[in-house]
Amino acid sequence: MVTIKYADLRDAFDFVSFGDPFDSSAFICADTGVIYCTSDTLELDEEVPEDLETSDRYIAVPHKNDLNLGRDLVLSFVDQALPDDYGTVAGFFRRKGAYSRFKQLLESRGVLEAWYTFEAHAVEAALRQWCEENDVHPTPAPPALDSSGFEGPGREGN
Repeated sequence: MVTIKYADLRDAFDFVSFGDPFDSSAFICADTGVIYCTSDTLELDEEVPEDLETSDRYIAVPHKNDLNLGRDLVLSFVDQALPDDYGTVAGFFRRKGAYSRFKQLLESRGVLEAWYTFEAHAVEAALRQWCEENDVHPTPAPPALDSSGFEGPGREGN
């Protein structure tokens, strides 16, 4: 088991998830807990070990899509909060710019803040699960989840 700061894990997760999958990566050293970041699209000054992507000493930080926190999460929220708009939102994801159109719709319906709360809860729950599955011990522990009024993936009944 490797111990890392939760804030560092969250930063690494956000870094990996910012762009398209495989644009940027982050790896946790299982021996030291140090997080190394790489990017195909950004210039980083960070020195990284040569065996970063080939050694089993490093744990790859997942992209949000690896944890079903992309389109699937959006559609889960819409199904609960705006069921009449489900087809419209699903259509957004057939072309570029889906998230901006999605957020414009949420703002026009007055549920943008509810989305941010729903998304934050889903991310925290998914990262908790990922940590358990990968023997990563974040400190301090991720924030406690409270009820957001929606049932996110893996949160039924929470």
